[in-house]
Amino acid sequence: AMVFRADDAAHELAADGMFAHHGTGMAPGALLLLLAWVVLLLAGTLKLGFLTNAHLQFDLPLTAAASWQGTLDQLVPYDASKGEEGVSIQGVALIVLLAAIGWSAWRGLENIQDGANRWTVASLALIAATLLLASLAVQATPIGLRVGLTGKFFGVIATLAAVYWIVRSRLSPEAVRDWLWESWRFVKQIFPLLVIGVFVVGMIRMLIRPEWIEALAGANTVLGNLAGVTFGVFMYFPTLVEVPIAKMFLDLGMHRGPLLAYLMSDPELSLQSILIIAAIIGRRKAWTYVGLVALFSASAGMTYGAWVDGAALWKLAVALAGFVAVLATLLFVAGRNTRALKGV
Repeated sequence: AMVFRADDAAHELAADGMFAHHGTGMAPGALLLLLAWVVLLLAGTLKLGFLTNAHLQFDLPLTAAASWQGTLDQLVPYDASKGEEGVSIQGVALIVLLAAIGWSAWRGLENIQDGANRWTVASLALIAATLLLASLAVQATPIGLRVGLTGKFFGVIATLAAVYWIVRSRLSPEAVRDWLWESWRFVKQIFPLLVIGVFVVGMIRMLIRPEWIEALAGANTVLGNLAGVTFGVFMYFPTLVEVPIAKMFLDLGMHRGPLLAYLMSDPELSLQSILIIAAIIGRRKAWTYVGLVALFSASAGMTYGAWVDGAALWKLAVALAGFVAVLATLLFVAGRNTRALKGV
């Protein structure tokens, strides 16, 4: 934000559209819609007991569910201890729904500015169904398919109802069409990059040998901490899987300093997110962000690793103060040079 504050200020002045108007601020309906989506995101992703636990359960009489799951496990074998994930019946259903969303959205949202049609309604209904299915706890059992209604499921229902009410009563038809078009344009922009990124990450992950970890990050060195950051970027794992993976790294001999660098960089960076961020804000800003995340992650790892190795706290405090001073000086010089180039 500090490095590119001039560009951001210029972009804010030039912004126009549904969520940005000159001098008027965000419309109340748009703000409510944004807050509703934030609540939906939190309800769908937070790993809290009252959200993830099943409060109601029932069994669907699908006696073949267990054999279906066994077939999927054979087709896609996995080792949970290594952070790998298999394919479940619920996952297959979600993949089918996502394909149906893509098919219907192309016909219902591509020309949404000309008005909604039956494909528009179908795509939105499929999106809601996908969110609801993803929030369920589904497990194949010998007697059928056990479905658990989690707190997440009820939260998603309530939030989707709120979104429907906001769209129907607080937004104009033009604003709704603009919102749907921008959402569809964004999906078209990032989806190809996401597919390519997942493919590349899968290849790199299979090439990296666990034995290399101890050789690269067995000591609290600059190279070791940069290796930890690199692991976090290219060896992407789902949320909360970082903890058992970090335990595996620790057991293989990774120093705790590089381990912290890995834990800090893994949630912030991945090859997929780098590609998506670059497509949205530009390559220069994206790689500046990547560099800063790597810098701070490696610095935190070095500091923590030095403390683990027995360094005095006052030495660490002096080193941190020096690091902050150097960084502030560089930002000041960069900002002054930018203003000089622009003639400010």
